[in-house]
Amino acid sequence: MATSITAAAAASLRSGYVLLAALAALLAVAAGGDPGKIGVCYGRVGGNLPAPEAAAALLRSNGITKARLFLPDQAVLPAFAAAGIDLTVGVPNENLTFLSAAGPEGALQWLRSNGLASGPVAGRLRYLAVGNEVLYNNQFYAPHLVPAMRNLHAALASLGLDGAVKVSSAHASSVLASSYPPSAGAFDAAQMDVLRPMLRLLADTGAPFMLNAYPFISHVGDPANVPLAYALGASDEPVVRDGALAYAGLFDATVDAVVAALEREGFGGVPVAVTETGWPTAGHPAATPENAAAYNGRMAERAARGAGTPRRPGAPVEVFLFDLYDEDGKTGAEFERHFGIFRADGVKAYNINFA
Repeated sequence: MATSITAAAAASLRSGYVLLAALAALLAVAAGGDPGKIGVCYGRVGGNLPAPEAAAALLRSNGITKARLFLPDQAVLPAFAAAGIDLTVGVPNENLTFLSAAGPEGALQWLRSNGLASGPVAGRLRYLAVGNEVLYNNQFYAPHLVPAMRNLHAALASLGLDGAVKVSSAHASSVLASSYPPSAGAFDAAQMDVLRPMLRLLADTGAPFMLNAYPFISHVGDPANVPLAYALGASDEPVVRDGALAYAGLFDATVDAVVAALEREGFGGVPVAVTETGWPTAGHPAATPENAAAYNGRMAERAARGAGTPRRPGAPVEVFLFDLYDEDGKTGAEFERHFGIFRADGVKAYNINFA
């Protein structure tokens, strides 16, 4: 039978989703994931990187107390934990088949062998990001993703760490089949066999949906439809109007498209954490220190004031900036090697305030 919904009922539903998301954000803070503080990704694909102890000291001297590591690097984890830095640690894609098949005991073995099960590192562990953009370019691992997440969560529970450490998986924005306008956000139907059980797990455990969002790359790929000011979040006037909501920056629009997709699947209470976003300083005409300062500075400022999005104004978005240093060993377009916020000598690549 066809049904309809009144505007008042829709507004009531929207209000309920916002309240659920705000509550989820508060629970995330209680578990250690404070969205009011900016985090920074620490990639290590480079030959000129300072020692981990120097990187940890650099973060702390700039008031940054959260970092995302892309794998459980044994040279980095103890140094960052000793410096009091909260850790988001990546579980490499190539580990997913083992973790999927090995059950909770195998996952516990993996945590122990990677130094994540006890001691100062476990005390600073806040998230496990299980796989990175698996549904974007690593389809071989897709069937193993949710079982691996479940096993790691069970292993953390056996250690009494499931309250402090949340298990999720970082997705490329291409996980959306539709994102314009944001209210039309919808996940790729071809991925729902993986996404539905994952969303159920996130909702049941209080974990966020992790998103890697790069307005810079959207601008590079389609400058006619993604103007530079909109990508930077610096438009003087709204560029996109979506019913009563207005968007002057692509970051908010992308997050809200994911929010709409979550609501569409019945998981409007799941928060969104942006586990990668950033702007490079070289390698493209739009990649300049000035633009990087504008974009990343805006991200740090919004995190500091606990800003939400037009669709979820009361729910702060946790954000991790990419990247601590330039990584000269990365492949791909030239700009991929120039996302560093700091130079190897510890000097800022541009003026940015993290307070």
